[in-house]
Amino acid sequence: MSADAVANHGPTAGEYINHHLRHLQNHHAPQSIADFSYINYDSLFWSVTLGLLAVFMLWRAASKATSGVPGRFQAAIEMIVELVDTQAKGIVHNATSRKAVAPAALTVFVWIFFMNAMDLLPLDLLPTLWEKAYEAQGLDGHHAYLRIVPSADLSITLGLSISVLLICLYYNIKIKGLFGWIKELFTAPFHAHSPVGIILLAPANFGLNLIEFGAKTISHGMRLWGNMYAGELVFMLIALMGAVGFSSLGGIGLWIGHVIAGTAWAIFHILIITLQAFIFMMLTLVYIGQAHEGH
Repeated sequence: MSADAVANHGPTAGEYINHHLRHLQNHHAPQSIADFSYINYDSLFWSVTLGLLAVFMLWRAASKATSGVPGRFQAAIEMIVELVDTQAKGIVHNATSRKAVAPAALTVFVWIFFMNAMDLLPLDLLPTLWEKAYEAQGLDGHHAYLRIVPSADLSITLGLSISVLLICLYYNIKIKGLFGWIKELFTAPFHAHSPVGIILLAPANFGLNLIEFGAKTISHGMRLWGNMYAGELVFMLIALMGAVGFSSLGGIGLWIGHVIAGTAWAIFHILIITLQAFIFMMLTLVYIGQAHEGH
């Protein structure tokens, strides 16, 4: 819903925000944050598109790399690669594992950065274009929902964290062996030195290990989602200032405030989107590194 629509049709601030928080999905009824029976087509489209863009960018840099003086693009990619590789060496000490883990962490960092960076686009730009496309087909533009920040969708961030969990389980089994890992689930972190003690502590150890895997996975996904969701809401509130400013000449001061606040928040948000991608990547390395170690 564009700023002009806000001015002409006069929805409340709550209606404006609710419209921007609705997904293009397989059902039209409102959903709760944790309702995963819905398919958010917009989040899937943007996440897959940006993932392919991230892979293409890295492939392009690798295919055009030269041994001489690098250009700006190659130098930027080399800095990112060196950053991730340095962190991987400090956390994952298995050189064989790093051959797969470091590229995965690099892909995660670039992919999440691209998804987060969608928040820097003008809030109403793509949704307004989508609304016009609806109206061109003779449909009601007010139902043209579109969210363009995949990392502000909990289903996407939890999907990423569950993928990291599966990688951790793989390396737990690969490094420790299936029976070695199962043994660790029932004998750590509370170690016992007698058969009776092992049996008595086994349920507690197993429960704590399940809680650890679950807590790390949920917090991993929700940390990214919470920060990006909050940032998206701030941009919506700033956009409302602009909408009010455009509604009348008397509100021109609010529009000026919207421009200043929006620019300042966007500059600050560049740090946030980069930091959140870096934190997610670092936690991915930490969790995979823990999978290589025993309790």
